[in-house]
Amino acid sequence: MSKASKSAILLIYTGGTIGMKESGHGLVPFDFSEILVEVPELRKFTFKIDSCAFDPLIDSSDVEPGMWKELATLIRDRYEQYDGFVVLHGTDTMAYSASALSFMLENLDKPVIFTGSQLPVGSLRTDGKENLVSAIEVASARDSRGRAMVPEVAIYFNSQLIRGNRATKVNSTAFDAFRSPNCPPLAEAGISIRYNKAVIRYPAAGAGPLCIHTELDTRVAILKIHPGITEQVARNVLLGNGIRAVIIETYGSGNAISKPWFTDIIRESAASGRILLNVTQCLAGDVNMNLYATGKALKDAGVVSGSDITTEGGLAKLFYLMGEYADNEKVKRLLEKNIRGEISK
Repeated sequence: MSKASKSAILLIYTGGTIGMKESGHGLVPFDFSEILVEVPELRKFTFKIDSCAFDPLIDSSDVEPGMWKELATLIRDRYEQYDGFVVLHGTDTMAYSASALSFMLENLDKPVIFTGSQLPVGSLRTDGKENLVSAIEVASARDSRGRAMVPEVAIYFNSQLIRGNRATKVNSTAFDAFRSPNCPPLAEAGISIRYNKAVIRYPAAGAGPLCIHTELDTRVAILKIHPGITEQVARNVLLGNGIRAVIIETYGSGNAISKPWFTDIIRESAASGRILLNVTQCLAGDVNMNLYATGKALKDAGVVSGSDITTEGGLAKLFYLMGEYADNEKVKRLLEKNIRGEISK
């Protein structure tokens, strides 16, 4: 699109509550080609808004990497036709999908904004209309030079725009469903939308055209450390067949139990070549394996610090890096680098 032309936005409906309406038999998806009937407020935009829907629609709980590949491919194929993309998605796995797309879309210079709702868009008290309208406004926003205001994969929800790979769902019933504990909002909506340009990531000078990465290696397990965890459980996950990497959700600043049997399993797993990523269970803060002896024992055994990455972001980053590189040592090195704004350092 030329800098002087009006924006053109593509709405992509993958599934989820926002695209449903009441019927005599409960909630059912509406024909998304009738989005202007359900949300007549969209007619007030002066630019082109097109829409398309996945067929079949995908329940948020059934989202898997194949859907991310389809979505990334769709965005690539329509990239030159639109100035921005709004992805309507169920809330349960939205943070996983937004994290994945942030890594899969390289050299992105247009907004890809995920949104959804806690109530169907046709409900009287729905949060869907405001989320949708504001997500479109963000996706279409350009600065005085004609550049996208937010050329990132992000989530718009309840008046806040947050980086996709920094988001986590924190509430199953409130409109304030998502948080970004370790990264400030990219924008906040009130009477006007205020953009936080100091936080927004912009393409590097000389960046090439959009490139998508669809080769994802999903051989990742997650082990949540908890009081009473047994040796057999730890062994099954850390040394399981077909597992290339394990995210270890640890206490506090990256601590785990100090029992010798656990440390021995960690060492055995790392020695076998598996990638072990330390992510804190805490909502905010980061991993520092130099702080306490239990954390240092993990570091000495070969565990990689996830810094302040979310579990969703860590999973997506591993899928992406392992799909790109067969060398586990290279993956470990890149895990500690900030690739798409997923960690603070």
